[in-house]
Amino acid sequence: MLRVGVIDSGPGPDDRAEDARAFMADGSAIPALPDRLGHGTAVAAIIRRACPGAAIIHAQVFDDRPVTSALRVAAALRWFGAMGEARPQVICMSLGLAADRAPLRRACEALVAGGAVLVAAHPARGAPCFPAAYPGVIAATGDARCGWDDLSQLAPALFGAWCNSPEHGPPGMGGASLGAARIAGHLAAIMARTGRLDEPAAIAALAARAIHHGPERKCGHG
Repeated sequence: MLRVGVIDSGPGPDDRAEDARAFMADGSAIPALPDRLGHGTAVAAIIRRACPGAAIIHAQVFDDRPVTSALRVAAALRWFGAMGEARPQVICMSLGLAADRAPLRRACEALVAGGAVLVAAHPARGAPCFPAAYPGVIAATGDARCGWDDLSQLAPALFGAWCNSPEHGPPGMGGASLGAARIAGHLAAIMARTGRLDEPAAIAALAARAIHHGPERKCGHG
């Protein structure tokens, strides 16, 4: 069974809460609480829509606000890495942090070196954010040009996908956040057919399916 790790706000009603863990700033782990933001639930639903057979493993790093730390995300990544052969083939992080932190960078490097594919949210424009800006991490954003089945390639490792508009969903659920979930869903569906891919092969598979290349361009009228 293909496994997808979701580092977000925790398990929803369709998830096995007993398999989820919550990660604290000191690196400790406790049983996860039910999703209080609804964001992790939305991310998991998008991945399941793309790959219905995927097993979602939740690592909770948000509490009742969409705020977390590099240490909490790094602890979640280390947990996935410690699963050995049972670790997720795809890990989705619909989040972005402004600063590069060594523990987060090292945790990403270790998983990428072990063959896992990491997807993280990144704005289509603006300053880099982490972990999406790390080498070996696939950066993902929303792209209004894309329907559900469509992909765009905005840069070598930056892909855009369908995303729910914030005007039609709960606050904060749109743009890069759900675009990252959709990219992870594309990869889960691909790997369900082909088997495990490493990061270069995953990028090649996404690029082969991209129907738009380069950034969206907003046109004005004179």
